[in-house]
Amino acid sequence: MNHSAHETNTAHEHATHDGHDGNHGHADHTAHDADPGAHHAGHTAHHADHTAHHAGHAPGTSWAMAAKATLHCLTGCAIGEILGMVIGTALLWGNVPTMILAITLAFLFGYSFTLFAVRRAGLDFKTAIKVALAADTVSIAVMELVDNAIIALTPGAMDAHLSDGLFWGALLGGFAVAFLITTPVNKWMIGRGKGHAVVHAYH
Repeated sequence: MNHSAHETNTAHEHATHDGHDGNHGHADHTAHDADPGAHHAGHTAHHADHTAHHAGHAPGTSWAMAAKATLHCLTGCAIGEILGMVIGTALLWGNVPTMILAITLAFLFGYSFTLFAVRRAGLDFKTAIKVALAADTVSIAVMELVDNAIIALTPGAMDAHLSDGLFWGALLGGFAVAFLITTPVNKWMIGRGKGHAVVHAYH
């Protein structure tokens, strides 16, 4: 009688142990199945931490950065404006149509430099245009305003021919002053995430 009870208890303990093992295995399997999601979440968190770390160590807005952005705009503006002045003067246009052509080409070439750069980074054409407009509009506008104001205020500059030193002196002098005035504007805008700051994300 006691022996049967012992066997019954032993069988009960064995069954309980097997059940425990079964439950343990099932729990482990469930945890294992959940691991891929947990691993992915961990990877996403790590990626976010890495992005935040990278953002935290992004270079601040320096005068060198602002000067580089201004020089970028100045190059496009100079090519467009000089080309417009040359065309208008060669065709014997009046001062007003010549200046309009020069300013139009300055904006066109100024935008083109940024447009080509972000297109190479993989942006579609429509998005690239939006980035170029956001990055360069204020910079080019300030530069053209200052440059053309200096040319207009320089006696005889508007009536000078391509072979006259006054023509090139006023034009290049205007660019130099425009660069000095536009650089602080670009520094202020980049520091607030505007202007050429929108291009940095695609470098």
